[in-house]
Amino acid sequence: MHYTISTHVFQIKLRAGRINWTVFFSDVEATRKPIIVNIGLMKSADRIFGTLLVKIMSASTAGKDLIPHSFLIIRPGGVGDAVLLIPAVNTLKENFPDIQITVLAEIRNASAFELCPYVDEVLHYDKPKELLKALRGNFDVVIDTEQWHRLSAVVARLTGAPVSIGYATNERKKLFTHSIHYSHDDYEAGSFLNLLTPLGISETYEIMTPFLVVPETSKIKAGTLLESLACRPFVTIFPGASIPERRWGTDKFALVAQRLSAKGIAIVVVGGKGEETDGDRIIDGKRGLNLAGKTSLIETAAIIEKSSVLLSGDSGVLHMGVGLGRPTVSLFGPGIAKKWATSGKRHIVINKSLSCSPCTRFGYTPKCPINTKCLVDITVSEVALAVAKLLRGNSGEA
Repeated sequence: MHYTISTHVFQIKLRAGRINWTVFFSDVEATRKPIIVNIGLMKSADRIFGTLLVKIMSASTAGKDLIPHSFLIIRPGGVGDAVLLIPAVNTLKENFPDIQITVLAEIRNASAFELCPYVDEVLHYDKPKELLKALRGNFDVVIDTEQWHRLSAVVARLTGAPVSIGYATNERKKLFTHSIHYSHDDYEAGSFLNLLTPLGISETYEIMTPFLVVPETSKIKAGTLLESLACRPFVTIFPGASIPERRWGTDKFALVAQRLSAKGIAIVVVGGKGEETDGDRIIDGKRGLNLAGKTSLIETAAIIEKSSVLLSGDSGVLHMGVGLGRPTVSLFGPGIAKKWATSGKRHIVINKSLSCSPCTRFGYTPKCPINTKCLVDITVSEVALAVAKLLRGNSGEA
């Protein structure tokens, strides 16, 4: 019995549980533009082919003891996961200072690793030519940081690395030489650190902040963008979210901005393309700066680094604020606060903890039948008071 799975550039032949894989690259070489795999297509491929491949592929067996020199870290997904992975990357480099670290990320989160000086190379999971380079990389250790989907585990297995580490959340666990327990009750940065335990690194290794490093060029750009504030303290607001269920509401953010502005605090709104109008409504022409759509992800980090407080929903930008050592006010509802929220006196998490929340599991948030009441019930007053409390307690100091 055999199966053949073909796509535009890949052909994988599976015979009696053994794999022969060939990558046909003529079409890639013939075009001037790189082929980029759609995110939705990747998820569909994971659901269909990932499950089949994991079932058919042989289990991974540990190689002999070695002194690792090269690591491949696989991190598909969004910005938040990428940012919270960086403490583990930093820890890895501290324990193995002479290693080379390659990250296999997606286009949507790859730039986050510019905030980590220990990453030597970033390849793209969703660019076939770069994925092929990762598969041929001859790495000593591969760490798959994906929490649930299976194709990343298949990639880890296909590299042939003598040591491979990943989460044992489903049948994907058999493709690693070392599989690690995963819990939604653990802070995500801590869960990533757990992946280092097979390498002799303690799972109690402390996460220190700041753990992100902003490039100097981005700091200069941020300084230029903020010149009109004349060194006034400011609060950064990120009103966006990857899904509608995590959005608190532009009008509510605008009311918070109005209250803070009345106390002499400037507001700077950050966000991506398409969020410029939201920024205009929050700033209302007189409260500060609307930089939504005007900065890259790394420049956004540079803006946040200069701010007194970051106000955000459950988002990747929130995790950048934490990683930059800034005080944060975060709004949680559908997302798992134990997994994504940061504790400590410099961080205030507002979460109504309704009986139906959190409802998100492994990146999927169901449609809410009660209009996201967990976020609707968060009031403008409590958010404004939380920001004011951090402003008084931290005085804008790092």
